[in-house]
Amino acid sequence: MRNGFTTGSCAAAASKAAAYMLLGGNRKLNIEIDTPAGIKYTPDIEEISLNENSVSCAVRKDSGDDPDITNGTLIFATVSTLDDAGNESRVIIDGGKGVGRVTRPGLDQPVGNAAINSVPRQMIEKEVREAMDLFDYKGSLKVTIFVPEGEELAAKTFNPRLGIEGGISIIGTSGIVEPMSTKALLDTIKVELNQVKAEGSTIAVVSPGNYGLDFMKDTFRYDLDKAVKCSNYIGDTIDMAAELGFEKMLICGHVGKLIKVSGGIMNTHSKEADCRMELMAAAAAKAGATSETLNSILDSLSTEEAYDFYLKAGIEKQCFSYIMEKIHYYINKRAAGKLPVECMVYSNKFGLLGVTPDAEKFLKEAMGENND
Repeated sequence: MRNGFTTGSCAAAASKAAAYMLLGGNRKLNIEIDTPAGIKYTPDIEEISLNENSVSCAVRKDSGDDPDITNGTLIFATVSTLDDAGNESRVIIDGGKGVGRVTRPGLDQPVGNAAINSVPRQMIEKEVREAMDLFDYKGSLKVTIFVPEGEELAAKTFNPRLGIEGGISIIGTSGIVEPMSTKALLDTIKVELNQVKAEGSTIAVVSPGNYGLDFMKDTFRYDLDKAVKCSNYIGDTIDMAAELGFEKMLICGHVGKLIKVSGGIMNTHSKEADCRMELMAAAAAKAGATSETLNSILDSLSTEEAYDFYLKAGIEKQCFSYIMEKIHYYINKRAAGKLPVECMVYSNKFGLLGVTPDAEKFLKEAMGENND
């Protein structure tokens, strides 16, 4: 599969091209930069606008074979001269229209800064200074990165949850976009956890997704949208919570995902494992279910359908006592004594199905922290 290039690489390339044109006075239709991964990037330069004291241009984002929502988006840079007489030569980097602003602590940039991460900032400065050295320019330059479509695109990203307002982030640590990057998603989970920690929480409340928002609000008055979304990466998220120094962790989620954890499965994506009915049937067998009930569970199309057979057999409490015992064992086995982990499992149709011993206590503590 074909790799692409990050918004950080696009911003650095556009900045370098604009600096070349500003200082050299000639149009430049392509540019070459080095990415941190050691791969050369040579994009075409588009939308060139030359003025006396500034130049703007753009690089079109190429995400390769990754289904990135920013693919094809123009990433612009305006480079302008600064009246910095007597000061040391500087490169000032900021964001304009469509580049988000940081409003919450715990991110790569401090509150108030444009959401242009550290590595892209380093790339931009390096490439702009190369142009300054080539033309023996001793003054200062201001670089403004902007993305006309950025605010609209940001609504489809994690940025609103992360407290980045007004646009997309300019990101990338390698300069390269790897197709279907698991690392990108895990990095986002870690950022969310780090934000929660920076805001003073000692308990990491985690959920695979927003499924069951109404149930959690109605039953516990807890907005599950405040939880860190871990997608299918239960085990990796436990590891990250421990690494970041959380004292406790609570996992809240729908039975369709979390039943897999009762079998020790720490990545719940269906391509990794899908033995939901087998695990539901194993709990029923432990509770003494008949072969007819077991076969009905194994033939079920959903966990909620399988739970119906628990109810018909009158074994739902025994089954979920066993399931929660197994979930508790495996999540704490993964945590390896670094922090206690509890779990709550629910169904949209049937409500709360099971909790581990201290799960509700952890939830009350987390709600108290959120209200502080």
